[in-house]
Amino acid sequence: METVKRVLATDTALALIEKLQAKHGPLLFHQSGGCCDGSSPMCYPKGDFLIGDYDVLLGEIGGCPFYMSQAQFEYWKHTQLIIDVVPGRGGMFSLEGPEGVRFLTRSRIYTDAEWKALNP
Repeated sequence: METVKRVLATDTALALIEKLQAKHGPLLFHQSGGCCDGSSPMCYPKGDFLIGDYDVLLGEIGGCPFYMSQAQFEYWKHTQLIIDVVPGRGGMFSLEGPEGVRFLTRSRIYTDAEWKALNP
């Protein structure tokens, strides 16, 4: 079985990441847990968002690290996140806002085999 990933990105999301990297340099993502920006993937220039001791690195998309808080991870750990792009305005602090699109998190529950591979 191919390595199971906790986070993936669609081709559309990867193209937007590439565009944003050309404008802003290295990036990172953090899955917002609510409050001001709802629950959406937020894109920041690397170094502009401080990763905390309770953030979990889920993997990379487009060469960019993708984090989520430990508390939120406990809720989402049974699902694979698929980062996509849709028209509209997203989080006010996320870099894609001026592009007229926003990143969106879709998810699916792991199969039994995938879950076993993630948790041997």
